[in-house]
Amino acid sequence: MQRYFLPYQTLTTQPIQLPKEQAHHLLTVLRGKIGTSLEIVLADHCVYQASVNAMDPVPTVQIDKKLAVNAELPVRVIVACGLPKTKEKPELIVKKGTELGANHFIFFESERSVSHWDQKKITKKLARLAKIIEGAAEQSHRNSLPTLEYLPNLQAVTDQPADVKLVAWEESAKQGETGALVKALQSLQPGQTILALFGPEGGLTETEVTTLKQAGYLPAGLGPRILRAETAPLYFLATVSYQLELLNAGKSR
Repeated sequence: MQRYFLPYQTLTTQPIQLPKEQAHHLLTVLRGKIGTSLEIVLADHCVYQASVNAMDPVPTVQIDKKLAVNAELPVRVIVACGLPKTKEKPELIVKKGTELGANHFIFFESERSVSHWDQKKITKKLARLAKIIEGAAEQSHRNSLPTLEYLPNLQAVTDQPADVKLVAWEESAKQGETGALVKALQSLQPGQTILALFGPEGGLTETEVTTLKQAGYLPAGLGPRILRAETAPLYFLATVSYQLELLNAGKSR
């Protein structure tokens, strides 16, 4: 069933007018008509089953019932990435990262970042990424729309609040470190926030890692293989899901 996000709409017994883009999708892609069922997510992050009750002059829907579904991770996950080389890589990170459960994305200028976002185009770039996030959240049936932001440097990232802060550093893996990520995930409690930071192609410099350590970030390896800049955050998110959703579910049976 198609899902739409209406993040500024509160629960109401009155018909709800669909925003322009959702209305266009309903009409032209789904070939919707009166009685067509769909799911909407309101400002309370709850999912409601609704049905189209009018098509003219604009499509409106009526809420039928609340659905007891929650596809969110038990913790809030922030993914911070040094700007990768091409525009396709941030798009891949936010699309697949949304499907894997991330709540917030940060892109920042790192010392080894080859790509640099023109100040005049940052708003446009973020808007495009936000649309990709919305589509991925609809497809994966999320309860919340992930958010994103651009920060000009590493120092701005270190100021982000989180209960657990990790920096993915390939030198940790080379030195034989294997348990930091697992221990960090095991320490998390439901509702807490974990921030994982990743470098661009070429990784982070030792100076940057030292800065992060001083700010409370724990260096963690992501296994024995060297991962691409766009692969590492997705590996991390899959690990979070396994540890906090699949593994814990298996233990409770």
